[in-house]
Formats: sequence, C-alpha cells, structure tokens
Amino acid sequence: MQSIGVGVGWNSNLICGDMSITTTLQNQLNGITNGFQTIMSNVIQNATSAVASLPALIIQRADPGLYNLLTNGILQARLDFDRSKMTCRAIANRMADMAGGQAGWDQLAEGMALRDAVSSTDAVSAIEQAESNKGNNGVPWVGGGNAGGSGQSSIKVVGDVTRAGYNLLNGRSITDTSSIARSACGNRLTCQTWSSPGAAAAFANRVLGEREQRTCENCTKTQTTPGVGLTPVIQEEYETKLQVLQELVTGTRPTPPANLDAAGSSLLPITRGVIEALRDEPDQDVLGKRLASEAALSSVLEKALLLQRTLLTGKKEPNVAANELAVRAVDLENSALEQEINNLNTELELRRTLAGNSAMAIIQRHSTRAAGSRGIFEGDTTRDRLRKSRSR
Repeated sequence: MQSIGVGVGWNSNLICGDMSITTTLQNQLNGITNGFQTIMSNVIQNATSAVASLPALIIQRADPGLYNLLTNGILQARLDFDRSKMTCRAIANRMADMAGGQAGWDQLAEGMALRDAVSSTDAVSAIEQAESNKGNNGVPWVGGGNAGGSGQSSIKVVGDVTRAGYNLLNGRSITDTSSIARSACGNRLTCQTWSSPGAAAAFANRVLGEREQRTCENCTKTQTTPGVGLTPVIQEEYETKLQVLQELVTGTRPTPPANLDAAGSSLLPITRGVIEALRDEPDQDVLGKRLASEAALSSVLEKALLLQRTLLTGKKEPNVAANELAVRAVDLENSALEQEINNLNTELELRRTLAGNSAMAIIQRHSTRAAGSRGIFEGDTTRDRLRKSRSR
C-alpha cells in the first residue's frame, strides 16, 4: 500500500504567531485595513508622509494635534491586533476540535514549547519564544523522548504503541528493539508469535496501516498508510498451511511436532492421527483444503486477538496514557481491529453452518444406507475400478 501525506495545507501550528504587529500598525496607519481609518481616514491619509519622515518628538512639537491622532491610531491598531490574535486563537482551538488529530498535535507541541519557555518568568518573552519555536521541538512520546519535531523521528501511532505493548508484555524496556530467542520466550504468546517488536509492529501496520504525525514547521504534517485488513493475511496463511499439509499427507515432509504445528494452530492443532486419516480419505483434496482453510482462519484470529491485547497494553505506556490525542487514536485503531475480528467470527460461524450442506448430507445418507445393509458386501467407491485397471 502506498502512503498518503498531508503537507502544508494542514500546517496550522502556531499560525497566530505569524501575525506581525508592525505590519498591523503600518496597514492601519496607511489605511489598508479598517480600524483607525474609519475614525480619522482623511487625517491619516494626509499624515502618512509626515509619519514616514518625522520622528515622533518632532511631530509632537510641530503639530501636537497630529501627534495625538497618531498616538490614538497606534493604540487603536494595538487593540485591533490583540483582538484579531485572540480571534485567531479561538478559530485555531475550534479547528483543533473539528479537524481532528493534526491541529491537536500542533497545539500540543505549542503547549510543550510554552511550558519550557515560562521558566524565564517573563510573560512576553515566553509567548514570543513559544511562538517562534513553530513546533520544532516535538512532543513527548513513547520512551520519554520527544518525537515529531525537526530532526526527530515521526510519531507512529500504531507502530510505536505496538512496540511498547510488546516490550511491556515481555517485561522488557519500552525502547528495546532486540529479538527474543525461542528458548528464552517461555510460554508467552507474544514472543511465540512475533520474535521482535519490529515483527509485531510490521503485522500491525499490515493489518491496520499507519498514521504518522509531525509538528515541525517545514515538513509533512500527517502521513497515513492504509491497512489491508485480515482477509489477505488469511489467504497467505491458507496457502502456506495448505502446502505444509499436502507435504505431510504425501509423505514428502516428516511428521515431527514442529511440522505439525506449522500445519495447524493453537486453536486447531493438527495431530499425526489427522494426517493418517487424510491419507486414507477418498476426498483427500477437498477435506485437506477445508482443514487448511480453518487452520489459517484460526491462526490469524489468534494473531488479531493478540494484537488487540498488545495495543491495549501499549496504550498504558505513561507518555501515551498522558496524551489524550494518542489514546483516542489507539482506541480508533482498536475499534477497527475489533470489527475485523467480529467479521472473522461471523465468517467462522457461517462456515460451521454451511458444513451441513448438500455434500455432507449425501455422505451421511450413504453412511446410513451402508450401516443398514451390513450383511451385504460394500463395494469399492469407484465403480469397476479393478476391471478397468485389468483391461488397461
């Protein structure tokens, strides 16, 4: 699947900090914007050349009335600037509520920058410092470090939370990326299913996709990769298990426990007796494919349930749990995964219902007739097989 990015079109972080009071005053005094122009438009137009050429003190001495008008104009422009900036802030807050995650991550980055800036105890410089940061410092993320800023890794909601959950379930450091040996895994399902946090995250990204967030000034803000769901994974698992099962039945592969485990799943184990029964089965091909299909479905269902548990555990990582945006994003992915699991459950129930179809009814009626005529020799299922073979 190809990733889809949303760039500067959603670059809403600290947009109010781009407002310039100097430009506001200039436009007010030059009549480009309304405000002071509506009060003394004719006077301002005549005073523009004087403002450009005379210092304020000379203007005061030369024309006190003009100086008072200019002072009032600057005051009016300042009030308009503050009012416009407050309106911009209000619109940005509404945008964060309506537009979803992107604007929210930007506001979070602004809040983190302001938290660090207020240590100077100067209110004006703190606001200026926070606004000039432009979100380049990122936000706290999994493991305690910052992410999403300039020169930092992006915030990968699905992948990072899955890695954190994998490590937490295995009692390891949250930022550990190493693999877990099969001998050191024990009975933990997570490391039995995925050997490393990267493998777990790769499965999660394959099924659910990925949502990357950045807060830096000149970078792609939001980038998403759609997931394919569980159906393609089931198909791939089916083809793998069918091949293993066919090799076990034909004898090209031996039947130790490892090979039997590869053909089945924890919910639907394949034993040596099942293999022997298939070898003597006339409808070997049909029943073998059906068994492989059920084994693949149960195997993927196990992985999906385990992924759900991993995401729920990763959501409890302190930096994720303290971030409401991240919690909502993980809950949304969990809901999508739960829907996929419910679809699998429905498919499994349908398969069980369809198991009593016409083909099974024919086999059952044949068995009933055979049981009712035990005194009569039951012939071969293939008519005249011996005679045809002799004639050849």
